[in-house]
Amino acid sequence: MKYVVLIGDGMADEPLEEIGGMTVLQKANTSNMDYITTYGRAGLAQTVPEGLAPGSDVANMSIVGYDPKKYYSGRAPLEAASMGVELEKDDVAFRCNLITIKDDLITDYSSGHITNNEAKEIIETVDAELGDERFSFHPGISYRHLMVSKNSLGANTECVPPHDVIDENRHEHMPKGEDSEVISELIESSMKILADHPVNNKRIAEGKNPGNSIWLWGQGFAPAFTAFGELYGLRGAIISAVDLVKGIGIYAGLDVIEVPGATGYLDTNYIGKAEYAMEALKDHDFVFVHVEAPDEAGHMGDMNAKIQAIEDFDEKVVGTVLKAAKEMDDDVTIMVLPDHPTPIALRTHTSVPIPVAIYCTSEENADEADAFNEESVKKGALGTVYAADLVGMLINNKWTI
Repeated sequence: MKYVVLIGDGMADEPLEEIGGMTVLQKANTSNMDYITTYGRAGLAQTVPEGLAPGSDVANMSIVGYDPKKYYSGRAPLEAASMGVELEKDDVAFRCNLITIKDDLITDYSSGHITNNEAKEIIETVDAELGDERFSFHPGISYRHLMVSKNSLGANTECVPPHDVIDENRHEHMPKGEDSEVISELIESSMKILADHPVNNKRIAEGKNPGNSIWLWGQGFAPAFTAFGELYGLRGAIISAVDLVKGIGIYAGLDVIEVPGATGYLDTNYIGKAEYAMEALKDHDFVFVHVEAPDEAGHMGDMNAKIQAIEDFDEKVVGTVLKAAKEMDDDVTIMVLPDHPTPIALRTHTSVPIPVAIYCTSEENADEADAFNEESVKKGALGTVYAADLVGMLINNKWTI
């Protein structure tokens, strides 16, 4: 048996008046996910344990089979692993967003999805100006970067994700608590450094949002994972354009497969991800495929973009995998799900249980659910499951019971 897990980040949503009280999953054409739901089994999955924030870090860790209550130590350390930044015992990794601030309002958590090259130039400037024996800044992908502090500095500072406070005054959401003054000073200093940066001047002239401030959040120490192969006895791989998800894979001992053209945005190489996943199944037992696009559209509050991202995920990822799986000599079990909701109206994550559907190419296990959306799956036989148990359920075939 081979296993493929397809994650459409942030696909789940809430009813919207603009589309007659439907959710975007109900509105979108999702014929392939509907097929998996109709001829497989469906239900709800709780990806975010009580007491933890509904981030992609916690939710995807659960889906990969690691209980965040045991393994979670922060978001940024996972990204550090993917970026090749090794953390020493007392190092604290922070996510370092490049954001847009205008008139003291946080107007864009992504600086208009700034390009890698532009962002690299800006982060290198920040590191040259603010980096010292305590702090170092490391360029990542687009707006997502990393800061590392020494001697546990900032480990217990209270920081807010910028995508949670769009169009709100930055002063109300600056770091608080232990070490907050020094962390806040880094943000304030970056604004002075970047106000007249050549990259930002060029972006403004082109009508684009500038990366005129860093924003620090999601910090933590390096976690200690038990290897996926040791936990589950299978060789696994993971495909994502997002450092966070790749970092989970690295700590889990999964093979991280890079796909050309994978961007972590609406223009990602959907078909390439699916094709690389099916190729990986030739010498792997388990492949996780993560697509960020629906989540990005949710954070943008763009309903049409989110519907398009879901339809692209369904047609180009789920459809490609489903067709190829049916042609394989091995039986293939496919599981499809988001990691968490990213409601258009809220533009941030929630911890509401998400829809999940599982299908095996060797046999039909149909239940009453007949469409992949938040309501239909409630008729499914799986009920509500704890997401960290899903990998074990797949391997032990407990989802068919």
